[in-house]
Amino acid sequence: MIPWLPRAVFGTALVSLLAYSQFSGPEKRWYKGNLHTHTLNSDGDSTPNEVATWYREHRYNFLTLSDHNYLTDIAGLNAVHGAKEKFLMIPGEEVTDSFDKKPIHMNSYNPAGFATPRHGSSVADTIQNNTNEIRTAKGLPSLNHPNFGWAVSVKDMLAVKNLGLFEVYNGHPMVNNEGGGGVQSLDELWDVLLTAGQRIYGIAVDDAHHFKQYGSQFSNPGKGWVQVRATELTPSAIGAAIANGDFYATSGVTLSEVSVTNSEYRLNIEGADWEKVTTTFIGSGGKILAKTYDRKAVYSPNGTEQYVRARVESSSGAKAWTQPVFLARH
Repeated sequence: MIPWLPRAVFGTALVSLLAYSQFSGPEKRWYKGNLHTHTLNSDGDSTPNEVATWYREHRYNFLTLSDHNYLTDIAGLNAVHGAKEKFLMIPGEEVTDSFDKKPIHMNSYNPAGFATPRHGSSVADTIQNNTNEIRTAKGLPSLNHPNFGWAVSVKDMLAVKNLGLFEVYNGHPMVNNEGGGGVQSLDELWDVLLTAGQRIYGIAVDDAHHFKQYGSQFSNPGKGWVQVRATELTPSAIGAAIANGDFYATSGVTLSEVSVTNSEYRLNIEGADWEKVTTTFIGSGGKILAKTYDRKAVYSPNGTEQYVRARVESSSGAKAWTQPVFLARH
């Protein structure tokens, strides 16, 4: 099996590989990483070395440089910045395409080679063709910022197969995470996809372009990332964990525990004493299954849910999104 391809989930109880990972194999730990950033190799303002230095010095564990239609050779960067169980560069590319002037951007994570934009006869066809191209390059595909340019509708995404990931949060100031004017937020879009039966996970990224200028009008680093639970800091282990949904996405909320058993979905939420948090457990159709203000947030499934996921919102404005677990079918 290619490490970056998801495995099927079987059984009769509410399960996911988040739960599975706790009961088998070597001990796992959390690794912090950014999956979407830019350098002078496309439209960023800094060299690959400067960008890698920023993330290394800010205590990230892994980084993907995702320049537009450019696959950066990371061997030299790993030679300088890489350190066992501390920091790792993982290859990537933002496959940048369009249809009818609508931007269609997709990231290719840990590919074996360059993925060429494949175009298409519609928005959905363009996404599908580039998904297939990324899979052929042995990368894991992700659809980037669907509301950027109001380019991708939920109808488009429902027509795509074998995607696996999309950005539920992107830190760029122009990507319209919250929707508007009748267009769904990315959070709402996710529930439409899941309710329709898609197995898709949500990532958070900063999509950083600007490391030399800071402000609300700039796309700066440190705004969104993933916390991945893996056995070791290697491309294959990180890739397998992401493909299997063993991670959470965040714009600043930290979780010390995300655990799922047949009887409960549990989160332990970290934060300052002054900070208040709200955890919402969400099910099919975006239905609110439960809401709690406790730092130890627990939901007990009744067995009728199609899926359960959680969103944690902090009084600071930061959020975290855990991955859906599914009511497995016979």
